[in-house]
Amino acid sequence: MEDINERLDKLKQHIQTEDYLYSRGLSNEVNYSVFCYHSNEEMTVRHFLDMILNDQTLKCHIVYFDLYELMLEICQQRNILDRIPKMEQLKGSEVLRTNLDKICDAKHFVDIIHKKYGEHHQNDVLIIGGVGKVFPFLRVHVLLEAMQTHFNDIPVLVMYPGSYDGHNIRLFNKIEPEGHYRSFNIIEGD
Repeated sequence: MEDINERLDKLKQHIQTEDYLYSRGLSNEVNYSVFCYHSNEEMTVRHFLDMILNDQTLKCHIVYFDLYELMLEICQQRNILDRIPKMEQLKGSEVLRTNLDKICDAKHFVDIIHKKYGEHHQNDVLIIGGVGKVFPFLRVHVLLEAMQTHFNDIPVLVMYPGSYDGHNIRLFNKIEPEGHYRSFNIIEGD
């Protein structure tokens, strides 16, 4: 059984291969992949992301978005960020979630990513993190479905604290699995 560092090393090598960068062998599928890990490995994964974002020797260009940071940005743009704690205290978590669902849906996330990303280039790899931090406000399978119209020409890699068996994606290995069939498990774990 490989440890997280060995799997991350393999991931770093894999995302630089021409097969990955040019979607070879995918039978015209969108090049979306998921790197699953245990939630207790989160700090190791974050350190890995910091390292590859600053690695000038990579044969690919990494573009990274943290979903939690994007959610904060959406709330800031809507001038509600400072009011969220009071809203939750007065009206409860469920009302807060319902209200945030209206302004922080997958389309809003995709719009911000698309706007910030700009023009796609050869050898780009889009990495999405912060998946666990935005739960239950955003589900990754919904985000990936919404991304397909803007990000079908570059590889998209989701750093996922949970498991994916090729059919069902399960956050933290505890949340009820959700069907998702358009991604590939990039580096298998235990």
